[in-house]
Amino acid sequence: MSIRQATLDDLDLVAPLFDAYRQFYRQPHDLPLARSFLQARLAAGDSVLYLAEDAGAVLGFVHLYPLFSSTGPRPGRTWLLNDLYVVPSARGRGVGRGLMDRARQLAEETGAQSIELTTARSNTLAQALYESLGYRRDEEFFYYSLGL
Repeated sequence: MSIRQATLDDLDLVAPLFDAYRQFYRQPHDLPLARSFLQARLAAGDSVLYLAEDAGAVLGFVHLYPLFSSTGPRPGRTWLLNDLYVVPSARGRGVGRGLMDRARQLAEETGAQSIELTTARSNTLAQALYESLGYRRDEEFFYYSLGL
């Protein structure tokens, strides 16, 4: 397995996985929307997308967005790990761990203070992975959202 940064040339490879990821989070199947969203992010350079591949097949991806935080011991850059997906047939083979390791490497290379993420309460497999890598569940703050 290899992990590399995605480019616009990879849209047709990763868009079906991104669509499947969105469906996991109860969004309707919409491959054109998935493709156009990724295209916009990659074209603008406002996110970093890594692909895990084996024998030419994409096994999963991790998608990160740069942010800044004014709190914590070192105010500065942080990364929002917003999207992580591994195809069902590749789960349990270290793909997710490899993608998470690459995300950490990006954070370290850019001098970030942290990587932040959220996941569904029901996504216990992902929670186990995150906790095995040293991520801590927030017990202090509530997460809020305003739909517009």
